Amino acid sequence: MRFEPVEKIDKQGRRVLLRSPKLSDAPALIDYLKTTSGETPFLLREPDEISMTPELEGQFLQGRLDAERECMALAEVEGRIAGSCSVFHSAPHRRAAHRCEIGIALYREYWGCGIGCMLMEHVLTLAKEYGYEQAELEVASENTAAIALYESLGFQVFGRLPRNMKYADGTYADMLWMMKLL
Repeated sequence: MRFEPVEKIDKQGRRVLLRSPKLSDAPALIDYLKTTSGETPFLLREPDEISMTPELEGQFLQGRLDAERECMALAEVEGRIAGSCSVFHSAPHRRAAHRCEIGIALYREYWGCGIGCMLMEHVLTLAKEYGYEQAELEVASENTAAIALYESLGFQVFGRLPRNMKYADGTYADMLWMMKLL
């Protein structure tokens, strides 16, 4: 779904525009995905696994814009995408219709500026408006900054998924399953 743009100010005094994506954002979002996945081990994909074309990314974006109960919010700082946060169905079945999943990532240079919190608060408000009763996410157990953010927003840890991610060097990361009632 599309939503009305919202302006905020980050901790460094910069104007942050929270907005729905446009199809013209597709190339920039591909670069964003490649870069952010290389800046942290806490995202699901390696940079070389991101192989979509601008056309495919545009189709994905159109799907988010057309979906009744899903959205993507972009944070734009000084004309550049700083991060994104999405709300999507946990499952396409009535028994799971009360649950949504949240995904978020930011360029490293914007970590600690309050932008992640802005994005999360905005999409959680939208999720409640869409009729969801609970929001869920998974986070790497070693990602203490993200866990602190999620806990500050009311998420709680309800489970641990051992060895959920395997890195190229053969080591593993546990994931925490977190949930918040909306």
